[in-house]
Amino acid sequence: MIVVYVLAGLAALSALVGLHYYLWRRLVRDTTTAGSVARRAGTAVLVVAPVLMVGGVVSERAGAPFLLQQVLTWPGFLWMALFMYLLLALLVGEVVRPLLMRWLRRRDGRAGASGAAETSGASGTSESSVASVASESVASESVASETSVVREAVGVGGEGGSLGSGSGQGSSSGALSVGADRVEAGSPPGREGSVRGTPELAAPTRRLFISRAVGGAAAAAAVATVGYGTYGVLRGPSLKQLTVPLAKLPRSAHGFRIAVVSDIHLSPVLGRAHAQRIVDKVNSTQADLVAVVGDLVDGDVDDLGPAAEPLAQLRSRHGTYFVTGNHEYFSGAQQWLDHVRELGMRPLENARVEIGAFDLAGVNDVAGESEGQGPDFAKALGDRDRSRASVLLAHQPVVIHDAVDYGVDLQLSGHTHGGQLWPGNFVAGLANPTVAGLEGYGDTQLYVTRGAGAWGPPVRVGAPSDITVVTLASKQA
Repeated sequence: MIVVYVLAGLAALSALVGLHYYLWRRLVRDTTTAGSVARRAGTAVLVVAPVLMVGGVVSERAGAPFLLQQVLTWPGFLWMALFMYLLLALLVGEVVRPLLMRWLRRRDGRAGASGAAETSGASGTSESSVASVASESVASESVASETSVVREAVGVGGEGGSLGSGSGQGSSSGALSVGADRVEAGSPPGREGSVRGTPELAAPTRRLFISRAVGGAAAAAAVATVGYGTYGVLRGPSLKQLTVPLAKLPRSAHGFRIAVVSDIHLSPVLGRAHAQRIVDKVNSTQADLVAVVGDLVDGDVDDLGPAAEPLAQLRSRHGTYFVTGNHEYFSGAQQWLDHVRELGMRPLENARVEIGAFDLAGVNDVAGESEGQGPDFAKALGDRDRSRASVLLAHQPVVIHDAVDYGVDLQLSGHTHGGQLWPGNFVAGLANPTVAGLEGYGDTQLYVTRGAGAWGPPVRVGAPSDITVVTLASKQA
C-alpha cells in the first residue's frame, strides 16, 4: 500500500512539474528574450508559486503553526485557481494559434502582391530613364573626343590645350554624374517594393507576435476570472428562497422556515470576518430554525476557535442544529462537536428531535466511518412514527438512498459546493446524485446547497455561494 501511495505521489508531482513547464514555455519562453528581466521574473514566479501551493496544502493538513499556514495558503491557494484557469485559457489558445498564423500569412500575402504590382510599374519608368541617360552620356563623350582631335591638328597646346581638354572631360563627367543620379533615383525593383508595398512579417516576428497575443489574452482572462471569483467569496453568500411542499406536513406547520447553511469552511484563509458575514445574513432571514449542515472548519479548535465565535450570535425561534461534514474528521470531529455546543448549537449525532408537527433528524458524515462514527440511520430514524413529516440533515448527498429507505420526506445536504470552480461541476456530478438544487428520489426530496464558503482557493466560478431559506409547505393548506 505504501508503494502505491509513493507511486501516486510521484505521478502527481510529475504532472504538476510538466504542466508548470508548459505554462513557462507558453507564457515566458515564447514571449520574452533570453536573459531579459521579463524572462527572469516570469521564471521566478513559475517556480515559487507551485511551491507555495503545495506548501499551503501540506501545512494545513499537517497542522503547521497557524501563522505559517496563513502565510502559505493565501498565495498558494490563489495560485491553485489561477494555475487551473491559465491552463484552460492556453488550451483554447492552442486552437486559436494556428488560425491566427494562417490569417497573418494571408494578410501578408495580399499586401506583398499589391506592393509587387506597384513596383512593376515603377520599374518600367526607371529602365526608360536609364536608357535615356546612357544615350546622352555617349553623345557627350563623342563631342569631347572630336574637339580634342581638332585642337591637336591645329597645334593648340600648352595651357589652352590642357584647359580645353579639361573642359571637355568636365563636361563628360558632369553628364555621367547626372546619369548616375538619375539611375539612383530610379532604384531597383526590390527596393521600390519595400517602400511602397506593405512588408511581409518575418516568420520569427510573426511567431513572437502570436505568442504574445495568445499568452497575454490567456493571462488576462485567467486573472479576471479568479479576481471576480475571489470577490464573490469575500463579499459573502447570496440569499436564496425555496418552497418545498411535503405531503405529510400538517397545516399547523405550513410556512415553517429553515435557514440552511453548509460548507462554511473556516480556515487560515477564511476567518472571523467570513463567519460574521454569514451570521449577519442568516439572522436577517428571521428563520424559525438554522441548520448547519457540515464542513464548518478546516483546522483545530485552538487555531480556529476565535474565528468561529460569531456563530454564537445565530438567532432563530427553534435554535441552531449541526451535523458533521467530512472536513470535521480531518482535524478531529469530537473537539468541534464539543465546541459548537459551547457556541449554542445542538449537534445531531445520529439523533432525532420533534420540532412541532415534524421530525428533524441528523446523521454523522460518512467520513466518520473510519473512526467508528459514521451515519446510523436506524438509530436516527428507525423507531419514528412514519405518519409524521420528517426532515433529515446529512452533509453528503450520497446517503439519499438510505433516506428513501427510511421514509424521509426531505433531505438537506451540502458538500458539493456546486462544483465551486467551473468545470468542477461536471466532476462533482460524477460523485454525487445531485450537485445543487432540488430533486426528487421516490417519495423523498433532496435539496443540495452550494455552501456558504470555499475550500482551498477562496474562489468560486460558476457556482456562487449561498444560504438557502427552505420554506416547508403543507399540501393540506
